[in-house]
Amino acid sequence: MSDNLGTRRATVHDVAREAGVSLATVDRVLNGRPGVRPETAQKVEDAIKVLDFRRDLSASLLARARDLRIRFLVPSGGNEFMVNLQAAIERQAHEVASQRIGVSTGAIRPLDPVDLARALDGLEARSCDCAVIVATEDAAVQQAVEDAARRGITIMTLVSDLPGSRRRAFIGIDNVAAGRTAASLLGRFLPQGGNVGIVAGSLGLRDHRERLDGFLDVLSREFPRLVPIGPVEGHDEASVTGDVVTTLLAGHPDLAGLYNLGAGNAGLIHALQTGGRAGAIRVVAHELTPSTLSGLQSGAIDVVLDQSPEDEIRAAIAAARSLASGGPGSGAREGQRRPIAIGIFLRDNLR
Repeated sequence: MSDNLGTRRATVHDVAREAGVSLATVDRVLNGRPGVRPETAQKVEDAIKVLDFRRDLSASLLARARDLRIRFLVPSGGNEFMVNLQAAIERQAHEVASQRIGVSTGAIRPLDPVDLARALDGLEARSCDCAVIVATEDAAVQQAVEDAARRGITIMTLVSDLPGSRRRAFIGIDNVAAGRTAASLLGRFLPQGGNVGIVAGSLGLRDHRERLDGFLDVLSREFPRLVPIGPVEGHDEASVTGDVVTTLLAGHPDLAGLYNLGAGNAGLIHALQTGGRAGAIRVVAHELTPSTLSGLQSGAIDVVLDQSPEDEIRAAIAAARSLASGGPGSGAREGQRRPIAIGIFLRDNLR
């Protein structure tokens, strides 16, 4: 370090001096704006770490005479988890309004990468500092994230990640661990072995593929007597999920277990009940919603693996604030994952 700061809080001038760059370059790196060579950006990031520099967000926003503006782009429709997520966004928006943080939402058609890309393309840096998206892995979305980042908009992913893109952080559970947990539970529920049906929402979603990978890995290595059937896709819709579960039950009357790694659980429960199999098949599902709560209480579902929408939105806002303030982990090429705890709920420990 070029001089001893002692206990004095480091400033952008100190960062510029330490990195040997201009104040304008430091500002570009702190705000994720284009026009900085990678090696220069790395010098700034190294200086930030050495000096333990933390920008005062409130002062920065006051100087710009506006709030930090965060835009959530969340799938619309009947997916109960996404409905809960939207409600959590609204609650947290109210909580942080007094902190000069403005939160807004935009509805995206479910599993529609073109609509998500279009929404990202419509964002402008003068009205949006950070966009938080439930990502669909698609070339159009990758390009839209790249373009938005070049326009100076910080992009974060929520629930389902988009690694390899210019997103700055991922907020969500470890989905591989979630799939592994589901397999471990079913393996212990079914020591005798048997067929286990697998239902996904869409294998175009990274979170669903990661859950599937974790599930199949544990099944093959630790519980080889459990035979995976599927996956089949329910598109996170109750009616479609109900239809594919009904087909699974008809094609495999000896089905011993069922893992729904997506949504649409109301349809799954209805199919089990109408097929006379509710309670006879060991079932693991995701997200504590009105449908899965009912399934746990009735015995149609044995375990629900849950990611708290409230925790996720709170973490997303905190991450956006940290990135905007130049705090720890806010480097220009930062791609950190911020895992949310996986809740495990049975009928016995319902909250």
